[in-house]
Amino acid sequence: MTQHHSILGALALGYAPMIDRQRMVAATRLTVFPLRPDARLDATELLTAVAEVWPAGGAPVVLHVLSESLLQDLLAASPSANLMLEVPAFMAAEHAPALQALKKSGHILLLKGRPLHALAPELQACFKYLVLDLDDERSNPASVGSLPKLLSSVRGAAELEDGFARGAAAVLGWPMQDSFEAPAATAKSEIQADLQVIVQLMSQVDQGEDIDKMEATLKRDPSLAFKLLRYMNSAAFGLSVEVTSFRHAIMLLGMARLKRWLALLLTTASKDHSMRPIMYGALRRGLLMEELSKSMDDREMRDEMFICGLFSLLDQMLKQPFARLLQSIPVPERVRQALVEQTGPYQPYLELVRAIEAESVFDYRHAAEQLMLGAEEINHCVLRALAKAAQLE
Repeated sequence: MTQHHSILGALALGYAPMIDRQRMVAATRLTVFPLRPDARLDATELLTAVAEVWPAGGAPVVLHVLSESLLQDLLAASPSANLMLEVPAFMAAEHAPALQALKKSGHILLLKGRPLHALAPELQACFKYLVLDLDDERSNPASVGSLPKLLSSVRGAAELEDGFARGAAAVLGWPMQDSFEAPAATAKSEIQADLQVIVQLMSQVDQGEDIDKMEATLKRDPSLAFKLLRYMNSAAFGLSVEVTSFRHAIMLLGMARLKRWLALLLTTASKDHSMRPIMYGALRRGLLMEELSKSMDDREMRDEMFICGLFSLLDQMLKQPFARLLQSIPVPERVRQALVEQTGPYQPYLELVRAIEAESVFDYRHAAEQLMLGAEEINHCVLRALAKAAQLE
């Protein structure tokens, strides 16, 4: 994403995964908050910005717009077919012709909240899902016609499981806890066996061991070697030549850049299907932290910001608190400060990323002010990070 979009200065953006019952991420939900309730926003410009991340015919995205006037304009703007629109129940009857036209042209529409009065059958048929906050569904589990439910505002693994137990087709939210502290009696003492090769490679790179030893370690897991080369040859990485071997990668990248991609492997190589949404979150955190660091002159700090965001969910993946986990995984001191002590220069950026994930405009404003960053700069970073993540997956 390279174009400038002035509308992004008038918005706060948040994002979350849509997680299906197989724990796959089926779509991304992009939440759009106007920073000024009275602002008149350009629907076409918003659609152009979104299309740069999710082009027509590409991965699906749910657009959750918290501005009635902007949403009205979007309904009339013929968005691309892979863009699913959430429509509040109170707006449905008033905009029935536009909704029926969108349905006829193949668009997927989501009904947000329960209507006060039953919708006409032909209007209800415009919607594929009913979106309810988990708390609302708990207090009133009655269905709306035959519409399958998407439960939103899910926070933590317990709420994710509760949502599926209540019959949700998918949930919108994050399965990780705010923090992870493993009970002493059940905490694992070692890194998972299928990730040991990556951790050993990271240690070898950190200690400056020779390439032959590192190649011998990588050969213990050919699937990891393949994945590492696939990442390095992806469009998001931007190399002008194809990387053909681990030795070639080191020659092209150097040890510092190699550390970054081993870190990426560590956070995306878990074979536990329930970790897919957390891996989705970790990749986007790393890329967003990197985008937010682009104004820094120090290349080392930019690489560290990537690793800090990427590793910020490792405790959830590996079921160990950071204080124990980082004893076996080498990380820079400033990354350790942010993850273990919640201090240091990277911590405020992590708070901003968490506010964006939480779709909280209040926390977004506060974190942005702390970093003296404007909404336009932040939102361009968000969309670039989401676009890069889509290229890597």
